[in-house]
Amino acid sequence: MKWMERKLEDIFKALKTNRENGLSSKQAAEVLQQKGYNEFEEEKKEGIGAKLLHQLSEVTTIILLVAALISTYLAVTEGHGYAEPLVIIAIVALNAVLGIRQELSAEKALDALKNMNTPAAKVVRDGILQPINSKELVPGDIIVLEAGDMIPADARLIESSNLLVEESALTGESVPSEKNARAEVKESDPLGDRVNMLFSGCLVTNGRGRAVVVATGMETEMGKIASLLNNTKKSKTPLQQRLIELGKKLSLVAVVSGVIIFGIGLLHGETIMEMLMTAVSLAVAAVPETLPVIVTVTLAFGIQNMVRKNAIIRRIPAVEALGSASVICSDKTGTLTQNQMTIKQVWAVSHEPKADTEAFNDTETELLTMFSLASNASIELNNGEETIIGDPTETAIIRLLHQKGMKKSELEAKYPRVHELPFDSSRKLMTTVHRTEDGYISITKGAFDRIPLDPHASCTNEYQVRANEVHDKFAEQALRVLALGYKHYEELPEQLDAAVLEQGLRFAGLVGMIDPPRPESKAAVQAAMDAGIKTVMITGDHMATASAIAREIGILKEGDLAISGAELERMSNEELKQKVRQISVYGRVSPEDKIRIVQAWQANGEVVAMTGDGVNDAPALKAADVGTAMGITGTDVAKSASDMVLTDDNFATIVDAVAEGRRVYENIRKTLYFLLSCNFSEIMIMIIAVAFGWGLPVIAIQLLLINVVADGIPGFCLSREKMEPDTMRQKPVSKYAGIFSNGLGKKIALQASLYTVLTLLGFYIGKFVHISDQVSTSHEVGQTMAFVILGWSSVVHIFNVRSNTQSIFTIGFMSNRSLFWCAMLSIAIIFGIAIIPALMEIFQLVSLSFTHWVIVTILSIVPLIVVELAKLSRRKKLRAQGQSI
Repeated sequence: MKWMERKLEDIFKALKTNRENGLSSKQAAEVLQQKGYNEFEEEKKEGIGAKLLHQLSEVTTIILLVAALISTYLAVTEGHGYAEPLVIIAIVALNAVLGIRQELSAEKALDALKNMNTPAAKVVRDGILQPINSKELVPGDIIVLEAGDMIPADARLIESSNLLVEESALTGESVPSEKNARAEVKESDPLGDRVNMLFSGCLVTNGRGRAVVVATGMETEMGKIASLLNNTKKSKTPLQQRLIELGKKLSLVAVVSGVIIFGIGLLHGETIMEMLMTAVSLAVAAVPETLPVIVTVTLAFGIQNMVRKNAIIRRIPAVEALGSASVICSDKTGTLTQNQMTIKQVWAVSHEPKADTEAFNDTETELLTMFSLASNASIELNNGEETIIGDPTETAIIRLLHQKGMKKSELEAKYPRVHELPFDSSRKLMTTVHRTEDGYISITKGAFDRIPLDPHASCTNEYQVRANEVHDKFAEQALRVLALGYKHYEELPEQLDAAVLEQGLRFAGLVGMIDPPRPESKAAVQAAMDAGIKTVMITGDHMATASAIAREIGILKEGDLAISGAELERMSNEELKQKVRQISVYGRVSPEDKIRIVQAWQANGEVVAMTGDGVNDAPALKAADVGTAMGITGTDVAKSASDMVLTDDNFATIVDAVAEGRRVYENIRKTLYFLLSCNFSEIMIMIIAVAFGWGLPVIAIQLLLINVVADGIPGFCLSREKMEPDTMRQKPVSKYAGIFSNGLGKKIALQASLYTVLTLLGFYIGKFVHISDQVSTSHEVGQTMAFVILGWSSVVHIFNVRSNTQSIFTIGFMSNRSLFWCAMLSIAIIFGIAIIPALMEIFQLVSLSFTHWVIVTILSIVPLIVVELAKLSRRKKLRAQGQSI
């Protein structure tokens, strides 16, 4: 319904209400029955059971569960023992618990939206003004509002007096909106320009008004945002998608390997039960059991680092997604700017314009004094700290007054106010009258084109042309301009109205103000650009202001486009997708527009981080890959819809968070390199050995121990590895890049092949080569050597993966102390299992001679030597290409 366009009488008729008496109680009850309560629908939340089912449906988990079932069956029927199935089930349970705990940080956006409804509203019913619970409001109710009231529902103004409404949470406007019941508004006008409408959840900051409720609950503008939040699905992060793909590939590897080895075993005359046991071993070998836990720990450590850098992560996977971010869609007000109107330029007649930071002469000081006297902003003391309260434009005046060493209280004592004509949106002026030493002075401030000057004053014609030039210059800089005129009286006029006080004024000058950029914003935007990240400004503010700020901080460059919400609305989704890379600034946009922009970037294959602080930002925050809310100025709705909250509201913090995200992603790839090299080699070892008729080199419980102890314990410490030196000079990882991109798959394959050769060599020596009189050759000796070589070489490999190019001797073994000592612990555990009789029996190992141990040790450190030589060759190539390492 076009409530903003319709005549009031038509609205009363459509809603069957009365201008003076409102609805009757009976009417209100009937409408309430039809429309429902003035509250938001809640999003259905997933229960614990559904979360558990989701965790257990992961491909890698299914493989382990099948392996546990087969192992349990064999334990019951063949007497293989219960240690193996118990260990597998314990690992599955641990992964599920960690996953559910992560998901329980559920979204609370709709709860926050519900809480924004004020609990009480002043309503005229049955001709009587009465308070009621705001959820019982219905269309047709007549509501009364005054300064300090939260608007309980969307309403069309009937009458208003000096009514100002703070709508920044909904529209992004940094200045309260001037409301006018008599204004003519079109449906095509953006929310911020619908001055004859009031919107649910916004705050009345000045004046009073009377309005008729036209929409409640989900039909309000806030309700539409709630609906957008309900209908906006959170996409999976690039890492989640890559790990899902990895799980599918590993399951395929496990199935194919199982079929191959099963067939080979039957050809060699093995029993079906024996080959089932082998299949269990392959499943265990194919799945890196500790990977989900290590990834979670790595992400959690990244979260701890981000907290120290003033960024709180609400969804764990967002850490990695932030590291992959290639576009930052940022709100302007309160995010890139300070959300604090500040006077930047002052012009007193007969002088040149002057910046606020320069020293003022007497004329400029007098101009600032008059502006301050004609302002109602006040100063309050809270715990010893001064807080300026009032309209943003007036607080800017008082703030500059204090910077210049003056106090408003002293000025008010010297020039006491005796009368005031409040600001009126139709006049766009405010006038105050003050007593002076030689009489009285009236001071009028307001819009430049509304100051009524004295045509006979000598300065009027002289400075009129110059005043227009200065005003236009200020406007070009997107400054909000206030003008001031004054008039002296020997005696206080008998009539203190606008007809007398606001006529024939002497022009004093202008001030230009703006919500300025944060000091760190420009450097942060440049740092993001150096890291290959595009920053886009999306705001509900006017185009001129948005473009000026964007140009100042480096977002809007030569050749970039800046478009309004109206222009965006005329674009189809396909057009936006094609043009989105050229557009750097969007002004006067709606919540729906913000989602379209985010989705257009995502459709181009980009990973999008969206920053914002208002209710109007919440749907886009949820739709983005990483929604980032401001912690100080951010609304509860924005925070609840976000993945990350910046506790210092500092845009620069997001760049630090990106760096941390990239470090986390690097370390997860290092973890994959570390774990999968061993896992793939285990599969190759078993297939080759069985194909040669040698039997199994390692059994399932031995593989499980290697995967958990040799890989798992040191693997946890990779989360603490520092960032590679050139990380923030690299482009973001593409959303479509595979988990094995940039040569990772090749490195894993080469390392797995090396493990395979070394382990099979050790197994062959132990089973077939006589090298000791104390220990005879046997299948068990071969298995023991294979177990120790595979375990130790896997542990040693942790030192290879710490850097892609730097030598471990340059980095230093002790630069990550926890990793070093965990590696030593893993080596000791494997050694202990191979020499302690009770443990040897559990893991089906036998004693080795000193000669066997020497061979095992030499073969275990070969991977470190090979990789160090490969890194040396790579560093020489990079230096030859002139690249820094």
